[in-house]
Amino acid sequence: MLTHIVVWKYRADVSQETMDQHVTLLRNLAGIIREVRSLSVGYDVLQLPRSYDTGLVAIFDDRGGLDAYTVHPEHVKVADFGRSISEHVASVDFLT
Repeated sequence: MLTHIVVWKYRADVSQETMDQHVTLLRNLAGIIREVRSLSVGYDVLQLPRSYDTGLVAIFDDRGGLDAYTVHPEHVKVADFGRSISEHVASVDFLT
């Protein structure tokens, strides 16, 4: 299995409505892209100085599944939207 984690730090000028739209679009990917085995998305609850605003954890069978997800047109749209409203995005991918 391959675990894919992404975190977003939204720009200060981004509205809660826009953040909610981003989270909804991310959650919808699980029902659109068949390679996704599981997908969880949520807002940070601790709000520490080091915290990011939103996080995603997605599980794939293997690297091929992640690669298919990465280039899927719906993912590309959501990823572009997320980058456009963020001051920073970070990710990590590892085998489990």
